[in-house]
Amino acid sequence: MKKALWLSISLIFTYHIALAQVTDVEASLRVVTADSLDGWKKGATLNLGTAQTSLTNWAAGGENSIAVNGIFSGFANLTRGKTNWDNNLDIGYGLLKQGERSFIKTDDKVDLTSKLGYSAFEKWNYALLMNFKTQMSKGFKTGTDTLISNFLAPAYFLAAMGLDYKPNDHFTAFIAPLTGKFTMVNDDALAGIGAFGVSPGEKFRAELGGYIRVAYAKDIHPNISLATKIDLFSNYLKDPQNIDVNWEALLTLKATKYLSASLATNLIWDKDIVQDFDDDGDGATDATEARVQFKEVLSLGLTFSF
Repeated sequence: MKKALWLSISLIFTYHIALAQVTDVEASLRVVTADSLDGWKKGATLNLGTAQTSLTNWAAGGENSIAVNGIFSGFANLTRGKTNWDNNLDIGYGLLKQGERSFIKTDDKVDLTSKLGYSAFEKWNYALLMNFKTQMSKGFKTGTDTLISNFLAPAYFLAAMGLDYKPNDHFTAFIAPLTGKFTMVNDDALAGIGAFGVSPGEKFRAELGGYIRVAYAKDIHPNISLATKIDLFSNYLKDPQNIDVNWEALLTLKATKYLSASLATNLIWDKDIVQDFDDDGDGATDATEARVQFKEVLSLGLTFSF
């Protein structure tokens, strides 16, 4: 009886020691797993495309042409415990030359976003977002020498505070009820006519409003990736019903490791961006108003991921 009692006590004691050891191991594994999620995640994609046409005694007519364009998209995201810092940079530029005419640009954008978040509850973070958009060179009205844009004309800076919903690495929805949007037109001629919503003669405009950004990026197939984002802004101080819309999408199809095709689109609606339109083609302005803007860039060429 005593032997059985001591054997039982020994088994119970051994079991608790083993359980404590397993628990300690599991705890250490959980710490290692949590720590392994911390740190930087970086990546970038560069698409380079070109197209060329050469005609000699071509009976059907036409012009020699050459087009080149490039798209760069990169990210650097940092995680430290409950804090995360996401950074994205998108750059696009394209040029086209037809016949004896000079090169004209077909694409031009710089878009930098930085978002700092701290875990709030579930999949939500308290977040501060800053965004800067501009272009790199002069832009002219189609078929004319009329300057309609320039470097830092326009440039947009946005600072927003709110909540960020991030259920996974592919999707994020940022909602900011308190947002400042600043427009710069750093060109005397364009500022003088009040381009891009600034008062004539002024180079800056400040707006206070609400802002929403939704972004999604994922490989939808081993050789196909999709990235899209939409920005919505409403100015509380003037015509809040006129919501600014900026929707971008990039679809990339890889044929081989380096050969690929990409399709980039950009849709913009902004009541403050007013243009002159000649709808009947008689050379006279028929309307001066804001309209939906849409850009599409199809590129075949090389893709480098790193």
